[in-house]
This record gives sequence, structure tokens and C-alpha cells, in this order.
Amino acid sequence: MKYLLLLVTSFLISTTNAQELDSLINNWHKAAGKADYDAFFGLMDKSFVYLGTAPGERWDKEAFSSFAKPFFDKGRAWDFKPSNRVWMYSDNKKMAWFDEDLDTWMRGCRGSGIMVKKKGEWKLVYYNLTVLIENEKVQPFIKLRDEPLEPKK
Repeated sequence: MKYLLLLVTSFLISTTNAQELDSLINNWHKAAGKADYDAFFGLMDKSFVYLGTAPGERWDKEAFSSFAKPFFDKGRAWDFKPSNRVWMYSDNKKMAWFDEDLDTWMRGCRGSGIMVKKKGEWKLVYYNLTVLIENEKVQPFIKLRDEPLEPKK
């Protein structure tokens, strides 16, 4: 009986956490779509790191904010639609990590992130955005990646 009670309690806690965290991340994506700078950057912890899709895109919160602010100021940030999100939790339930599929202007992408509960509040500390490519298309992709970029005019 104790085992069943522990199992049910654990399930209820993880379900509640998943619903709360899903809401936070869904609203985070919506904030970008609405160019709501304060809501988007407000979920991020001061230690936040963002890995973008381009080589060299590893942003701390301050650098990412500086990069993104002009887009938000123009009212035209990015609009990613998440689906198929899966959550995992640390044993103490104070850290959660996830992966999700995203419908974006780049077509299919995947995001993964880490949330940490600090002083009773969940904060996003890490997000990694990747563009998906089928294994059968990797060789042509490699050739494309090896081509030099045209200088920007």
C-alpha cells in the first residue's frame, strides 16, 4: 500500500510539474511570437545560455538580449510552434529538462532546455535550438556547408 501511495504521489507531482512547465514554455514561445520582450526574457535565469542554429551562436542572457532586442522593438521576433514536448526531472524535482519539436520558418526544428526551480520559481537556464535534417540528406548538406559564404553587401 505504501508503494502504491508513493507511486501515485510521484505521478501527481510530475503531472503537475509538467502542466506548470508546459504552460511556462508555451508562454515563452508565445511571447517571442508577440514580440513581448519582458515576458520572453523574464523567464530566463541570469545564468541563461542559448545555443542557436548557426556555428558560433552561444549566447549568454545579456548577449542574446542585445541581439534580439531590435527584433522585439520592431514587433517582429520569431514565431515557433512547439509540439511533442517530453519532460524529465531530477530526483529532488528542482531541475527539469525537456525536448520539443518546433514548427518554424526554418521548417522542422528541435529545441531542448533546462529549467531550475529557485526560491519557488521556475527559471529557464539553457535552451538549444537545432535544425532537423534527415540522415539521407546529410551528404548534400555537408557539401552545402563546405561552400564559402558570399560576403554580405
